[in-house]
Amino acid sequence: MNARCSHSIGLRLSRKLALVTMVVLALLFTGAWFSVKMLIKEKNREEAQFRASVVAQILAHELKNGGEQACLARVRADAPMRASTRLELWRADGSVLYADDRSGAHAMSDHTYAVDFDIPAPQLPGGLLKARYTADFTSDAKFGRNWVIVFVVVTLLAGTLVAAGSYWHVRRALRPLRELAAQTRAISPSRLEQRLHLDDPAEELLPWIEQFNELMVRLERAVAQLEGFNADVAHELRTPLAALIGHTEVALSRDRPADQLRDTLLSNLEEAQRLSAMVNDMLFLSQADRGATARRGARASLAALAAQVIEFHEAMLEEAGLSARVDGDADAAVDEPLVKRALSNLLSNAVRFAPRGSTVVVRIAPDADQQLRVEVENAGETIAPQHLPHLFDRFFRADAARPDGQSHHGLGLAIVAAIARMHAGRPLAESAAGRTRVGFTLLAQA
Repeated sequence: MNARCSHSIGLRLSRKLALVTMVVLALLFTGAWFSVKMLIKEKNREEAQFRASVVAQILAHELKNGGEQACLARVRADAPMRASTRLELWRADGSVLYADDRSGAHAMSDHTYAVDFDIPAPQLPGGLLKARYTADFTSDAKFGRNWVIVFVVVTLLAGTLVAAGSYWHVRRALRPLRELAAQTRAISPSRLEQRLHLDDPAEELLPWIEQFNELMVRLERAVAQLEGFNADVAHELRTPLAALIGHTEVALSRDRPADQLRDTLLSNLEEAQRLSAMVNDMLFLSQADRGATARRGARASLAALAAQVIEFHEAMLEEAGLSARVDGDADAAVDEPLVKRALSNLLSNAVRFAPRGSTVVVRIAPDADQQLRVEVENAGETIAPQHLPHLFDRFFRADAARPDGQSHHGLGLAIVAAIARMHAGRPLAESAAGRTRVGFTLLAQA
């Protein structure tokens, strides 16, 4: 089933970069606009003051030479040339001498700047004229509005271009991911040997590729082990099933005495019990592989548990002409049934290969990192070094190293390894100079 995507990395990054770009440009343009606005206002103020000073000089000259009438004649004559401005004159007593018309060329907008100043007039009562020069700077305000529009358009255009460029660049940068996705889709159960690779992987992708390839190695190994396990199970089940079928067919081929039928049923029962034991062992290993852990109880003596196992196998030891003893002891909180089962498997394994008259030794000793070593040592033919790592594999038999004429389904040491893992330990196997030690470690403190 295909999962629905809630978003695209490329689109999300594009939008974010575009938004950041527009915010940054907006802040820059806003700062620039306020700076320009202040500069324009300062320019308008200086220009208005300069014009007012010129008017003051001209009118002072007229007043000096021709008096009030000459001043009025001059301001009226200059009025048409003072578009977008307004001049107002008051006598010293506050009466109006002159004022430009408020309509027509002298109409004012909201964007004005007024300068109040005095004009010296010694020949007039009060000795001066009061004046106000007002300049209209509508054109500068319009210039500012146009720049605001330009700033907005540039900001939006830059955001759009950044979004498009970012989306293209992100898609280009994510091309290796699409290539890896295509390589992953090509991997199938029949092509588990394939690995992810890029000609020039990015630094951020390299750990991901390496971890994925390591995962594929583990998966390929697990599948191979599973296939081998299935083949081994089929092989191991085929022999007892064939025996059961064969014995039953022979028994049914003709009438037989009750004693012969009883012998056949007993033989079939043995084969059925062997099958049942194998199935139970495989179920136990399956639970261990799924991460089952030991149910630890109260602290107990491992030597006492080993003695109980030896006592249980006393008849088998006597039949094989062997003796057994326990060396060492330690107290630990363990799952007693599981530890007894592991010791029983180890003891059975040692009895199968120990020569008559020898002694099987169960050794218990402390190990590193709060671990305890539990080993069963027996005399016998040395196991080849290449076989030691595989002793705990399922259905493995080192036949070339240890002749075995009995029928065993090859799960005993695999169960020992599983019990060791359930106790946070590991399996152990050593063989040299005619002595073999097989066992496991377990964590003493749960």
